[in-house]
Amino acid sequence: MKNIVIGTAGHIDHGKTSLIRAITGRETDTLKEEKNRGISINLGFTFFDLPSQRRAGIIDVPGHEKFVKNMLAGVSGVDIVLLVIAADEGVMPQTKEHFEILQLLNVKKGIIVLTKTDMVDEEWVSMIEEDVKGEFKGTFLEGAPICRVSSKTKTGIPELIETIDKLTEDTDGKDVEGHFRLPVDRSFSVSGFGTVVTGTIISGRAKIGDTVEIYPSKVKTKIRSIQIHGNPSEVGEAGQRCAINLANVKTTEVGRGCVVATEDIMEPTMILDCNLYYLKSMEKPLLNRQRVRLYHGTNEILCRVILLDREELKPGETAYVQLRLEEELTAQRNDRYVIRSYSPMYTIGGGTIIEPVSHKAKRFDEEHIEDMKIKESGKTESILENTVKNLSVEFPDCAQILKSLGKNEEAIEEKLEELIGDKKILKLVSLEKPVYIHIDYLKECMAKIETLLLDYHKKNPLKVGISKEELKNKIFGKKLKQKLYAEALGEMEERFLIKVTDKFVSLYTFEIKLNKEQERVKDLLLKTYSEGQYNTPKYNDVISNEKDKKACQMVFELLLDGEKLIKLQDDCIFTKENYDKAKEMVVEYINKNGKITASEARELFNSSRKYVVALLEHFDSIRLTKRIENDRVLY
Repeated sequence: MKNIVIGTAGHIDHGKTSLIRAITGRETDTLKEEKNRGISINLGFTFFDLPSQRRAGIIDVPGHEKFVKNMLAGVSGVDIVLLVIAADEGVMPQTKEHFEILQLLNVKKGIIVLTKTDMVDEEWVSMIEEDVKGEFKGTFLEGAPICRVSSKTKTGIPELIETIDKLTEDTDGKDVEGHFRLPVDRSFSVSGFGTVVTGTIISGRAKIGDTVEIYPSKVKTKIRSIQIHGNPSEVGEAGQRCAINLANVKTTEVGRGCVVATEDIMEPTMILDCNLYYLKSMEKPLLNRQRVRLYHGTNEILCRVILLDREELKPGETAYVQLRLEEELTAQRNDRYVIRSYSPMYTIGGGTIIEPVSHKAKRFDEEHIEDMKIKESGKTESILENTVKNLSVEFPDCAQILKSLGKNEEAIEEKLEELIGDKKILKLVSLEKPVYIHIDYLKECMAKIETLLLDYHKKNPLKVGISKEELKNKIFGKKLKQKLYAEALGEMEERFLIKVTDKFVSLYTFEIKLNKEQERVKDLLLKTYSEGQYNTPKYNDVISNEKDKKACQMVFELLLDGEKLIKLQDDCIFTKENYDKAKEMVVEYINKNGKITASEARELFNSSRKYVVALLEHFDSIRLTKRIENDRVLY
């Protein structure tokens, strides 16, 4: 399921917090100072359920220019932004700065929300709407929905929620297959639990018991517990706002700006290689070694901009730069960042991190700049990655990949291992030669399986799940080797999509729920076969007085699928407890007497020949016993 995070943006006192209160019914201003002053200072967090039943996290950011750094900490992980503009004032300075930040962080989807429409007439609102359309022409908000609302009267709120829901349908999901990373926006201590951190997971997933690392300090810890929107959860994944309880960590060791992530995947750095876009709205060029404020994730760090390919950076231009930091930072390639002027503070540009752990480079060093261009394009890695992606349906080994590349790629196994380390491809090792599949192919298979199982569970609410073989044939085809199939299912099970038993596959979240009548039939069947021991009645005799024979059959098959009942032949049915006891009795008897005959088994089980023969032949088939003439011995 997609996890959606919605963020607000806009000028102070344009009604962001009131809007969230109108949508969710919850208050995000929790500080005493916020309530006294009537403005948001820190980030606020809550959630609400969309009509489609998707749960959306929502982040309320402060609009005051003094708290833009708090705003930046909140919007870096949002999928959809609500750009809030008061109808009585229109576009204001912080509206523009917040919007520039959203563009620099590559936010792609948004809704323009005109608030306080109850304070102006229709003609004025229409004029403001036209002004807004002109202001954002040529940007990602051109053509974006514009919703008119009043948080006071609730006018337009239902329509806004419907618009949000519709926009989430084609919003790209977060990267749940990558390394787990959570930029910390709050850290506090809870009596009896210890240190808790909160934030939005930007990639990967983590579960209770996982070992994680706090960056840049590199303190290792374990996850004690996870809460998603205040509810306990076994796992948290990309796109979810969560609180994580960390073991044996003090609040002084982790705070806003830290990153909690998979252990040993990143290195703290003092130098970043980046591309930098300098805003067109700037009045003066950016000079070499200019001191600025860097915003990455939830972090704010002072640094100097080293222009590598020019003497100065003019407004509207992009350059290759090094950011030389005054404190350590932990980042990954392709992360987005924003820079603001040192003093007075205002947003001046931003871009993408090309090399997160760099070394000091000389200006105009052509070799270093060329290396940055290659890394920026990702060309060598992309060709190999794309080849694996195209071949994934065949589960290719290294030789097949080389053949498809059409050239002798040096150190291909090392490069494949790099792609594995970057969580872009998977290596399956159940066969003699390892095979490789792309993460996107696995995601496609997972999506097909999810759709298939949703339909199957809907039609078969009392079935444990679909048979493994049927699922294999429908998703992967008959040619896929069983060992690879089992390994692929294991990968999906680790990602909390499915549950796998010896025979069946179900959705991870699926649970069989019986109504009172079905519970009664289940109890009847189990009680009857338990009391019957090894002289059990025929199934049709058990349900002879039942009116709904079809419902009884469904419950009976559920007990067989779940191995609560064991069916050896049409009329030879035992409870799992009695069946297991029969095996123990046979083994014990043979160990004591060396063998067992059918007549001896009849006495042992106090049963008729029909049931005894069925049991003994079954024990032969599972190689518990072996028949020698008229005797059985242990296999």
